[in-house]
Amino acid sequence: MTWLKRVTPRPEARLVLICFPHAGGSAHFFREWAAALPDIEVHAVSYPGRAHRIAEPVPSDLRRLAADIADAVRPLMDRPTAFFGHSMGAAIAFETALGLQRDGACIPHLFASGCRAPHLPRPGLGGGNGIDEAAVLETLMNLGGTDAEVFADPALRELVLPYVYGDLRMFDAYTYRPGDVLRCPITAIAGSTDDHVTPEQADAWSVTTRESFRRELVPGGHFYLTPEPPFSTIRESLRHLSGATKEHTH
Repeated sequence: MTWLKRVTPRPEARLVLICFPHAGGSAHFFREWAAALPDIEVHAVSYPGRAHRIAEPVPSDLRRLAADIADAVRPLMDRPTAFFGHSMGAAIAFETALGLQRDGACIPHLFASGCRAPHLPRPGLGGGNGIDEAAVLETLMNLGGTDAEVFADPALRELVLPYVYGDLRMFDAYTYRPGDVLRCPITAIAGSTDDHVTPEQADAWSVTTRESFRRELVPGGHFYLTPEPPFSTIRESLRHLSGATKEHTH
């Protein structure tokens, strides 16, 4: 099994960035990030049950998934290794960071994108056993993270829906453990027109770290990062670690 996908190896880079996809997402979502962050070695997490891991069971326990990802990340941590997670991926990144921290290895920064703080209640999309397929499809398309063409094709829909449902059930079942706090800076990023994550819900990430916290409000909805990834925020936050000497544009 391959947990991490690295588009461009950069052994000379001083910093590694691990990207955690959203529910129903795959490592492919971050395929262009390496080109836009030339001073950083970018890896994207490959969740089981999709893409090249389609034959594997879809994960059902978010903490167990995070523990497996932590095992895969540890060999990279001879360099500072920051985490970026979007939506469900932010919760997985948070739990992965907690697991590493318990073992004495701390990440230098967590970016929590498009996700309300883990201790806040979530809408419960797709929870339980009785899932309204039409409602889930409509919600996913409204969020903007899945092409409508995928769900218009019955064969593709049959392939995609099992891991979409699995991710949603797993995220719904996840509960924050009071007292779980990171010892690293956190930057929460929220879209200004995101109906699923308000600025106040993003602000609440501040209680999950003992270090500095910042919230960025950017133009766009829940998938603001599809047309406009937050590269400048990432560069600014990690510049002291990456050794970057100038701003790159994308």
